[in-house]
Amino acid sequence: MKLLTNSFFRSFFLVLIVISGFAFQNNNPQPVLAKKNAVLIFSKTNGYRHESIETGIAAIKKLGASNNFDVDATEDSTYLNDANLKKYNAVIFLCTTGTILGKDQEVALQNYIHKGGGFVGIHAATDCEYEWPWYVKMVGASFLSHPQQQEAKLIVVDNTHAATKHLPTTWTRKDEWYNFKNMNPDVKVLIKIDETSYTGGKNGDNHPMAWYQEFESGRVFYTELGHTIESYTEQNYLQHLLGGIQYAMGTK
Repeated sequence: MKLLTNSFFRSFFLVLIVISGFAFQNNNPQPVLAKKNAVLIFSKTNGYRHESIETGIAAIKKLGASNNFDVDATEDSTYLNDANLKKYNAVIFLCTTGTILGKDQEVALQNYIHKGGGFVGIHAATDCEYEWPWYVKMVGASFLSHPQQQEAKLIVVDNTHAATKHLPTTWTRKDEWYNFKNMNPDVKVLIKIDETSYTGGKNGDNHPMAWYQEFESGRVFYTELGHTIESYTEQNYLQHLLGGIQYAMGTK
C-alpha cells in the first residue's frame, strides 16, 4: 500500500509539472518581433515606368545601410496588408504610376496611416491612384503635366526640416518638373520652383516641389524630384531624400 501510494504521488506530481509547463507556455507566448527602423519600397507601375526605379531602390538600400534602417522592396500590391505593414516605420512609393492598389490594399494603407505609420512619395507617387480622393489628399497633389527635362532654380522656403537644412536657399539642378492639380492646401511646403527659370511651368508663383504634413495620425513626406537616374548619385538629392525618409519614420 505504501509503495502504491508513493507511486501514485510521484505520477500525480509529474502530471502537475507537465500541465504547469503547458500553462506557462500558453500564458506567455513567444513574441513575434516586428522589424525596427525599417522601410518598405513599393514601386509598382501600371503606366509609364521610370528607368530610375532600380537605381533608386539601390540608392535607398545604401542609405539604409549607412543610417541604421532596413529596406525591403516589392512590386506585389498584395504584400500591402495589415500584417506586413506593421513591420515598417514608413512605406515609400517610388515612381508608382496608374492604379496600383485594390480595395483591400487601400484599406490596409489607410489603417497603417491611422495607426501612425509614415509615408514617403517620390516623384511619380503623385501620378497614381487619381480616383482615390483619400490618397490624393494624403500624398498632397496629383500630376497634371510636365515639360521636357531642363535645368531650373528651386527655392528652399523652409530650411529647418531634415530634408532641406543642408540645401542652399537657391538650388539649381536638372530634372523633370511636374505641374500639379488637386493640391492639398494643408501641406507644409519645403521647396518651390521658380517658374521664371525654365519653360513649361503652370502653377505660377505657388509651385511646390517638396512638402510634408501630419496626416490623420501619420507622417507624410513628398518630393517631386527624382525622375532621372543621375538624381540617385547626387549628394544633395540623396541627403534631401534621407531627411524625408527619417521624418516619415519618426526618427528626425
